[in-house]
Amino acid sequence: MDLKSRAKKLKTDIPAVYLAMKKKETPWIAKVIAALAVAYALSPIDLIPDFIPIIGYLDDIILLPALVALTIKLIPAEVFSTCRAEAASIWQDKKPKKWLFALPIIIFWVLLIFFLVK
Repeated sequence: MDLKSRAKKLKTDIPAVYLAMKKKETPWIAKVIAALAVAYALSPIDLIPDFIPIIGYLDDIILLPALVALTIKLIPAEVFSTCRAEAASIWQDKKPKKWLFALPIIIFWVLLIFFLVK
């Protein structure tokens, strides 16, 4: 599997992981790791800033796929296959149809900024 096909697969796996978080059949540890993966994917702040040459992009290339892969291993196969089918329709026309996926991250950052300013 080449890099381009892996990136395309990751593009549908991240929303599938988010959908699996909401399923009651998903174990709690998978939900915690899924929340971390989705938060990191949608967060504008990286663990290592992107302006640092080479190393700045390594966290995006290694950390995010590793979190998603670990989450997928912890989610029951039948649950994740259902979520992957649901997630495939989200990226039609190369734009996410459900912008609500970003809402928890937006709320998190607004609350964080509010408490830092206060």
